[in-house]
Amino acid sequence: MTMTADNTLRFSVDDVEQGGSKGFHASNGQSVFAVNKDGQLYVYLNRCPHLGIELEWQEDRFLDSEGMMIQCATHGALFVIENGECVAGPCAGEALTALPFVIDDRGQVSVCLDQPG
Repeated sequence: MTMTADNTLRFSVDDVEQGGSKGFHASNGQSVFAVNKDGQLYVYLNRCPHLGIELEWQEDRFLDSEGMMIQCATHGALFVIENGECVAGPCAGEALTALPFVIDDRGQVSVCLDQPG
């Protein structure tokens, strides 16, 4: 994982195993995480919309026990992996902040961190 001067976080698509999740702490202080579901990558700011706290249970553990939803460790809120929408818990109707990213032909993921907050 690297951080560039243009506020872009870079990591390999192979860093996030199929059906898994992985957190990244950027040098600018932002915490983000990625989920690999069915070969599709989803990247979000690691911040629950309810209290603004980080989501994971343990390092790189962002998913519920079935691996079907993102789950907040503090309140158990559940989020849809594909769009970050909270469907259960104190922030129902709100959503995680999705981060724009691109994957190059070598499998390098570049995440733009120029987001509010």
